Amino acid sequence: MNSINSKANRLSQNPWVAFLPEQFQPYAYLGRFDKPIGVWLLLAPCLWSITLASYPGLPDGEILLLFFMGAFLMRAAGCAYNDLLDKTYDAQVQRTYTRPIASGQLLERQGMLFLAFLLSVSLLILVQFNFFSIALGFTALVFVMLYPLMKRITYWPQAFLGLTFNWGALLGWAVIREELSWVSILLYLAGIFWTLGYDTIYAHQDKEDDLRIGVKSSALKLGKDTPQFLWVFYGFSILCFLGVGILSPLGALYYVAVLACSIHFAWQIYTLDMQDPEDCLNKFKSNKWVGFMMFGGILFSQFI
Repeated sequence: MNSINSKANRLSQNPWVAFLPEQFQPYAYLGRFDKPIGVWLLLAPCLWSITLASYPGLPDGEILLLFFMGAFLMRAAGCAYNDLLDKTYDAQVQRTYTRPIASGQLLERQGMLFLAFLLSVSLLILVQFNFFSIALGFTALVFVMLYPLMKRITYWPQAFLGLTFNWGALLGWAVIREELSWVSILLYLAGIFWTLGYDTIYAHQDKEDDLRIGVKSSALKLGKDTPQFLWVFYGFSILCFLGVGILSPLGALYYVAVLACSIHFAWQIYTLDMQDPEDCLNKFKSNKWVGFMMFGGILFSQFI
């Protein structure tokens, strides 16, 4: 009955999934195909890095397509892996109890086969790049494998997510230049602090359930002091973006984008209602604009 109710609830929220064959619908939810914000947040640092590394030319369309496919697949793989490890926790949290494995719509074996498929196709994409990039891509798997475990041992899984989710800032640069530089490292750091901010906001949705079941998060650690720390996290992100501008031949439009992101960060903090899960989710989703603005600033600053 729980499985039937959870399926009906998800279909009502995401009616497009109903157009998929019924046997494929749980896999769409397992990979979070119904929630594309995660793909964009994973892809954005890749786009920043690829575009900047390609300067003064434009990024190669084939490389951009490969990174989009990789981000889509690896985000889905990360979600599936996370759900396999967290099925017991997910079943006890209001926001996650309808997930396919936690609710029984999919067996663990089915989830593992889906994960293996996603990783296999992702590997086919990775081997299209140079050897240095391939090695760097395999290194990221260490963070992907460890991240779901962090909430069990530290109040800072959000920081570890930052290390994991922004690896594309390094990988994108390596694909174009076959090396890393201080610019790519600063982009990576900017992404880490950005993620630490937006995922702390996201974690406030589940803080009561997390406290009850013994799961740790930065939202629980910071509590009512979260806004002050968001200023720190987002502030360091902006400083790193400014460092990128200083070390790169970027025009004025780049700094306009950094200013726009600063204003957006301030809006998030000033208007955040930490007691309203819906507002926390909306603020989290609004970070797509940060990704767009920085991408646009890097891309068009060579023309303006």
